[in-house]
Amino acid sequence: MISIRGLAGFWIIALLTLHGANVGESQRNALNEPDVPFPPARPTPQNLAAICQQGQGRPRYPDSFFPASGASHFRRRGTAINRLEWWYGLCCSGQVAQQNTQILCCAQQAWKQALSQFCVDEYGTKTVPYECCADRGEARWACFDSELPNPYYYPTLGYTAPQIPEEPGFTFNANAC
Repeated sequence: MISIRGLAGFWIIALLTLHGANVGESQRNALNEPDVPFPPARPTPQNLAAICQQGQGRPRYPDSFFPASGASHFRRRGTAINRLEWWYGLCCSGQVAQQNTQILCCAQQAWKQALSQFCVDEYGTKTVPYECCADRGEARWACFDSELPNPYYYPTLGYTAPQIPEEPGFTFNANAC
């Protein structure tokens, strides 16, 4: 025979499990904020293959990912990730760079330019900017390349990136390599 307490306990566990389940496109953390893993890692010879070959398996952040109001700093992070992933696609496609050393250089330029634009966007608001944006030169890049959520650009299992709008503004400078 099943006791009322046992049945009640079962339902409480079931409801808690469902409450914590990821049932939508928008993942949230404990504070009910959008989950935008940031910052992206600096491109290196160790992660370049994943950057180029597994890009469709890494999250993108369409407007529908974010709440209608608030979370603007998460939205700016998502925009920076979307921009960077688009620009990585240009570097990896063979259209702007052909050899691995050029592709790596292109990806590094895209990373710096996307994060520079992120900092411009951060300072364009009345909120406290992301801490790395206060640094200049190599100190900024070292800051962004620390405490990384995904340093090897691993894809998210079972995820396929949605189409995102083109992100103009990046030009690869082969002479800077």
